[in-house]
Amino acid sequence: MSATPILDAVTTPEDLRRLPDSDLAVLAEELRRETVAAVSVTGGHLGASLGVVELTVALHSVFDTPHDRLIWDVGHQAYPHKILTGRRDRIRTLRQGGGLSGFTKRAESDYDPFGAAHSSTSISAGLGMAVARDMDGRANNVVCVIGDGAMSAGMAYEAMNNAGAMKSRLIVILNDNDMSIARPVGAMSAYLSRLLSSPAFVHLREIGKRLSGQLPRPMHEAARKLDTYTRGMAIGGTLFEELGFYYLGPIDGHDLDHLLPILRNARDSERQGPTLIHVVTQKGKGYAPAEAAADKYHGVAKFDVVTGAQVKAKAAAPAYTKVFADSLIAAADRDPKIVAITAAMPSGTGLDHFQARHPKRCFDVGIAEQHAVTFAAGLACEGYKPFAAIYSTFLQRGYDQVVHDVALQSLPVRFAIDRAGLVGADGPTHAGAFDLGYLGALPGFTIMAPSDEAELVRMIATAAAIDDGPSAVRFPRGEGTGAALPAYGETVPIGKGRIVREGSRVALLSLGTRLGECLKAAEELAARGLSTTVADARFAKPLDADLIARLAREHEMLITVEEGALGGFGAFVLQHLAGIGALDRGLRVRTLALPDRFIDQDAPDRMYAAAGLDAASIVGAAMGALGGTQARLRPIRA
Repeated sequence: MSATPILDAVTTPEDLRRLPDSDLAVLAEELRRETVAAVSVTGGHLGASLGVVELTVALHSVFDTPHDRLIWDVGHQAYPHKILTGRRDRIRTLRQGGGLSGFTKRAESDYDPFGAAHSSTSISAGLGMAVARDMDGRANNVVCVIGDGAMSAGMAYEAMNNAGAMKSRLIVILNDNDMSIARPVGAMSAYLSRLLSSPAFVHLREIGKRLSGQLPRPMHEAARKLDTYTRGMAIGGTLFEELGFYYLGPIDGHDLDHLLPILRNARDSERQGPTLIHVVTQKGKGYAPAEAAADKYHGVAKFDVVTGAQVKAKAAAPAYTKVFADSLIAAADRDPKIVAITAAMPSGTGLDHFQARHPKRCFDVGIAEQHAVTFAAGLACEGYKPFAAIYSTFLQRGYDQVVHDVALQSLPVRFAIDRAGLVGADGPTHAGAFDLGYLGALPGFTIMAPSDEAELVRMIATAAAIDDGPSAVRFPRGEGTGAALPAYGETVPIGKGRIVREGSRVALLSLGTRLGECLKAAEELAARGLSTTVADARFAKPLDADLIARLAREHEMLITVEEGALGGFGAFVLQHLAGIGALDRGLRVRTLALPDRFIDQDAPDRMYAAAGLDAASIVGAAMGALGGTQARLRPIRA
């Protein structure tokens, strides 16, 4: 007999909506077990998904999805949603090559009306959908689920401010899974929320508002404030009321008897304008190992369902993130002016270790990359040495501040850019593809990329010593190469690369950790009779003009290799070569970068092979440029 008989009968939300309310709690428990079982095989964002199981069931039961739009902010809590929306048969392909995305994705399902993996976009997108609905004369609901820290970002409040000034019907679910921002939930809170969301109360309140509108302006404004603050004292949420939302809650997000009637009242309300329903949930709910973990199993590797023990391969070398953190701690031990900033990713960037060592010099500003950058700029103005540790994909969100508040003022903010290049299971939403191009365009920036973890140590020391302008060190996710780490304090000469293998016919100029693949390619090319030089550029900006000139002068062809999008390092080198006339003498140049498309999740080595940035692809590019086949060539040796 199946352990999930009710879930087995639910292929789509239409099946769910045929179930009586009395079956929904059992369905939720079966859905929770299925979510745990699936993520134990694939790994992924478990804690947030477990926290919204009952909410997911309630939303799909009450709302007519996909006709009603259901938008999950960030999207990493949408695993139960995927199971209920026709993707259960593929849920064990989650985050795998050719499988389901770990986030919501429009191309994957009609039930994903908006793709998300960066936070705090749901209200903006939902408001756009609601306005489009109104302009078309349609009547469907638009529901946004935001939480898991996403309300700390300014974009959410920008959207709420805009929504509150409009009359479009929009329902926002605040999934409060870290701490309640109002009174503790309970029966009285649920009762008041049901009462205040009921059609009779809403209708009575609208009549009162219309009557007060006939009063003189001072009396009308006093009545409006009395209504807002009276409701605020009764159930909390005055902030949201002031932003123009009709606030309901807080309610227990795991109690379907509370959730269902309030969601139905919100669905059926004739009130115009936005509504916010404050739902309190527990991250990791219903799975004991997750509930007991400090991070509630936010992101997990494959694990044993019974014990919760995660299956993690023993690292052959320290991860780049740890090497960065250790290097920064060593720098801060010597220099009291060094401070560190993270935008809600202390463990992801390694700054949790820095914080443990220097708690007063580490600042987590929340999911607020724009603020993080300008905050760092302010610290730099006062003589401090800020290191802003932000993933490449998230630094994009603060680009205007990087340009206007840092680069334009030549402030020595140091950017530690983690997750540079392709990132495996998190896929294209988290790939660090564009930072070389968007930072390299800015005057006065120093941009470094280590080829291994030993170089990363040197580059952190170098960044700490740069005091006349902004700098960045970009490094990948995952383990290093096992290189022996130097003593802290060794620096790299600014704008100087190095030759790591001498040859005479082909030159490979690598930026970043593709250096190992370049050395493999050099071996293959040498076996084919093509003597090959391999150089480590170290700097995308300033370029090593002497090194590039030498490579161009002494070789028939030059190939640049980088872990970034088109328009980055290779483009900088090509423009430099054109400027010095090096292309006038028949030099053959190829720039190998990420292709002009987004690359779906897979194992990193397969992603780089698909991108044409593995050793075989480099060999193929060289042979093609010299008149051989352009196809990828496999090694000639066994």
